[in-house]
Amino acid sequence: MQSKRREFLKKALVGSAALATASAAMANERPSKVQGSNGVVVGYSPKKEILYKKTAHWREYYSVAS
Repeated sequence: MQSKRREFLKKALVGSAALATASAAMANERPSKVQGSNGVVVGYSPKKEILYKKTAHWREYYSVAS
């Protein structure tokens, strides 16, 4: 019984190590978007960033905060 458990643990350890190595290799293959931009990643996002929307709650907050 214990030998079966040990064999299973050995196989699981070898499999997870192989998976981790393969994942690390695949991560290194992706091209970097940092190209002469002083570490700033340049990309495109279809989402528009909205920081503030005029609502009654915001007006109340700003009137109390001021």
